[in-house]
Amino acid sequence: MKCPFCGHQEDRVVDSRITREGEAVRRRRECLGCGARYTTYEYVERTPVTVVKSDGRRVAYDRGKVLGGLLKACEKRPVAREELERLLDDLERHVIFAGMGGELTSKRIGEEVMRRLRDLDEVAYVRFASVYRRFTDLSQFTAELDALLDEREQRKGRER
Repeated sequence: MKCPFCGHQEDRVVDSRITREGEAVRRRRECLGCGARYTTYEYVERTPVTVVKSDGRRVAYDRGKVLGGLLKACEKRPVAREELERLLDDLERHVIFAGMGGELTSKRIGEEVMRRLRDLDEVAYVRFASVYRRFTDLSQFTAELDALLDEREQRKGRER
């Protein structure tokens, strides 16, 4: 493994743990060149998934892009990165890689992300939705907030 700090090619594994419900191995490594420590993850290689964008373009699924959007939506919110990683793990397990590769629309991925994010943090959900759905005016925000509030009231009614 190449050290991300100095580029040295030799290291030693300091610690290994099973993570993400047994789907990955987390390894803590120490560079034998500079002594820096860093973390790597080992996953099962999966069949690539192609995302069909709204304009018809096809691109490879990129977990980093989805995580980046989630981090932006959760900026200054009480949502831990680990919670977002679990959200993505669930999304990938049940939607992205469930069909063992193939194609998915960006719309399906976006809707699934929003469904999970709504349960995690409502403010982050509205932020994500505003970018994903390309809100252009205040009435679109208001409509989304009204739907969210209606859903919350329905849940409270069912809980009584």
